[in-house]
Amino acid sequence: MTLRRTGDMKLMDSILGALLLFAAAVTALYWWSYYTGGDVRVVDARWYTAFESSFPVADGWMASCAALAGIGLMFGRAFGPRFGLMAGAAILYLAAMDITFDVENGMYALAAASGAMKFEIFVNATCLILGVWTLIASWRRLDAHSRLPD
Repeated sequence: MTLRRTGDMKLMDSILGALLLFAAAVTALYWWSYYTGGDVRVVDARWYTAFESSFPVADGWMASCAALAGIGLMFGRAFGPRFGLMAGAAILYLAAMDITFDVENGMYALAAASGAMKFEIFVNATCLILGVWTLIASWRRLDAHSRLPD
């Protein structure tokens, strides 16, 4: 089933869909880097790696939902907004966990001397923006779809 959309909705859905697919790919690249070279690690202390190493499964779920939402939104499929709600919620939850950890452990203070921490801040900020945007857009698509006559 496809969703009926205006030209502006198609463009915005395509942009959001592409960003969600990009987010899924960046997530995979992040974990590849984390486990192969460690370039994205802010510190190598056990307390830090123990926390970070607990995220791959949750990030995999988020990336899977984001990829499916991205494909669905780009092609106007009814499953797009549904996976968008799951992806947006997962993105915001994971961002909240990461931000809380960073605040509680004084990680943001390391940004002046750490490229990895600068990237972490970028990831935190973009996750907040992308998560909120995905939830709002997906909710609107579902709401508009539910008002259409059969």
